[in-house]
Amino acid sequence: MAGSELFAPPTERWIPLSPRYLPLRRLSAALSWGLLAALFVTPVFLFVDRTTALVVAGGFLAVLGWRVIRQGALVRAWGYAERETDLYIKAGIFWRRLTVVPYGRMQAVEVTAGPLERAFNLATVRLVTASAQSDARIPGLDPQAAAGLRDRLTERGETQAAGL
Repeated sequence: MAGSELFAPPTERWIPLSPRYLPLRRLSAALSWGLLAALFVTPVFLFVDRTTALVVAGGFLAVLGWRVIRQGALVRAWGYAERETDLYIKAGIFWRRLTVVPYGRMQAVEVTAGPLERAFNLATVRLVTASAQSDARIPGLDPQAAAGLRDRLTERGETQAAGL
């Protein structure tokens, strides 16, 4: 079986994340890596010669740029597919992940939105299952789409759990 077949159920239509999720991810990457660079590079300027400090700062800027640009591929790698008996969630570009959540195993469906998500009018759907290791979440959804997905998953979960 080819590597890409491991991460794509046949004949399924993947639903992508909201296009507004990309600017949020880029801003988050720029802020976190910019802060890290400032905390690391500032002392370098104080204790080493100017040339070495500029090389270190240039290296951090290159990494920061790569991290910001790479967010496009990371966002495009996310998707989900609602199937008859389960939900597929895919993510990752280097380390791909396919999570399959049977509707009958869901205990709760949460919709959350932190301050940055709310600023970009986005929400995250998080699935709580019986497994302690489950990391089933779908970030970067429009709030209306997240609420609709929550309602559909809850209804399907109740139907599957009841054995109907």
